[in-house]
Amino acid sequence: MLCDLKTRPPANASPWQARRAFVLAAASAAALPATAQVAVGKSSSLRKLVPAEQIEQAGAQQFTATVQQARQQQALVASGDPRVQRLHGIARRLIPFATAWNPRAANWRWEVALIDSPQINAFCLPGGKIAFYTGILQQLKLTDDEAAMIMGHEMAHALREHARERLAKSSATSLGLRLGAELLGLGGLGAMAADLGSQLLTLKFSREDESEADLVGLELAARGAYLPRASVSLWQKMAQATQGGGPAFLSTHPSGPNRIRELEANLPKVQGLYETARRG
Repeated sequence: MLCDLKTRPPANASPWQARRAFVLAAASAAALPATAQVAVGKSSSLRKLVPAEQIEQAGAQQFTATVQQARQQQALVASGDPRVQRLHGIARRLIPFATAWNPRAANWRWEVALIDSPQINAFCLPGGKIAFYTGILQQLKLTDDEAAMIMGHEMAHALREHARERLAKSSATSLGLRLGAELLGLGGLGAMAADLGSQLLTLKFSREDESEADLVGLELAARGAYLPRASVSLWQKMAQATQGGGPAFLSTHPSGPNRIRELEANLPKVQGLYETARRG
């Protein structure tokens, strides 16, 4: 099911209930420290070559196409399904903290879709378009805390504009010396970004991008009152899943002991956020 989390409440909730959920989330956010607890890298200035508006538009177009295809194949899970409601609940607890990582997120039209497919996969496209596949929930038997870690990780890719940076670097490399007067107005690259929606689903992030998404996602989930240690159990499950040849999720999200060790090292930094959020 497709849900606009900014304008539409869950199917089984009244408008007041949806509003109350956001009020509670905002109150919880206000009670937590405003500054980030985990270190993140600096974004490359090259990302400015691809306007944020263009990459977000491309993300929205690709998300719409993905959802429409799923609907045509009768694979879009209905709004009343408990699995959909579960994802909506997680999203509502994480979204209030998104603007700390990207002020543009305040104006994103956040949406969540659940697609019935055995794929072990999930993504968040630029502009706040989140999709999960039922396979990742079922085959990994995810707890709510673990599902929140995946959602936080995918949101982090969008918030830190990793796709925008990857595409900008790729565009700059391929264009080479053509980066001249024509591109000073960003028209050329802007048009390219609008046509790159399909690439957003197969884009491979760098090791630095993945590490940053892990840590930002960990903090987002902790601020949403999800158990930080679930990040470790999640990637342990993911590592076990690779023994059968590797799920689609790992084609762009490599797993390994170094990843788990880095998450473990950062657990103490966000434990206080989690405890404060739980009390709130």
